[in-house]
Amino acid sequence: MSDKDLLENIKKLRELTGVGFKDCKIALDETNGDIDKSIEYLRKKGIAKASKKMSRTASEGLVIVKEEKGEISLIEVNSETDFVAKNSDFINFCKELSDLNFKSKADLNKLNDSKMSNNITVKDNLVNLIAKIGEKITIRRAKFFDKSNGRNFYYVHSAVEKNIGKIVSIVKLEGIKDENKNEIGTKLAMHITASNPLAINHEEIDKNIVEKELEIIKEEIINSGKPTDMVEKISKGKIAKFLNDNSLLTQIWIMDPKKKVSDILKEYSTDNGQLKILDFVKYKVGEGV
Repeated sequence: MSDKDLLENIKKLRELTGVGFKDCKIALDETNGDIDKSIEYLRKKGIAKASKKMSRTASEGLVIVKEEKGEISLIEVNSETDFVAKNSDFINFCKELSDLNFKSKADLNKLNDSKMSNNITVKDNLVNLIAKIGEKITIRRAKFFDKSNGRNFYYVHSAVEKNIGKIVSIVKLEGIKDENKNEIGTKLAMHITASNPLAINHEEIDKNIVEKELEIIKEEIINSGKPTDMVEKISKGKIAKFLNDNSLLTQIWIMDPKKKVSDILKEYSTDNGQLKILDFVKYKVGEGV
């Protein structure tokens, strides 16, 4: 790795972890310049703490949502720069793409073969747009929420236009009988945007994520000098906190820190039915790319 690349990686690692220059350089040297492995190295050494900033965001673009008759579709389209994401040709392409995504129920294969208003397929229009703008553009992911079994609500954060933004969250609820209680759906979507849960409950969090976190926690405790017989006890407490912090039902409610999301669901439940979260999703532009 050249000195210039090393300095760039040190700068990036410092921004992601808040760790000093020297420790970042050591971590990069130990991991052959791999940013993700360097973050893991620093956490295991107890130098860096877990941070939501550590999720790598390498792409720009837009997330577009469409709602019609209680059903909602969501699609993310990526570009290389934010400049292109503000380009009118790019935005118009995304808008029409969102309409077609709704019709195809977020089936990307069907979407790519669908014809746009100029009678050319999506995949060919995408090639033409890339040639015109001169930047890589990708249709990354899509999701569709039908109206069976529940009602859907969404929230757009950092909106650039109506239903177009950088972050969109959707939640499906069962048990809303009163029209006056619709507000809780939007509030839950806002909470998901702010708190970034991994799953509805502990059991649904990916076991590989939990195992990796537990491995990091144990190594951090060992490296801190704690007695071996204390490692299991301390790690159990820390992994329990990790599960609570990342499960939607056990997260602290953003609008009242004295309550959890599960408490809010109970408050909005009635004798006729319990309010339940059936599904949710959050798309943030470029997250995890």
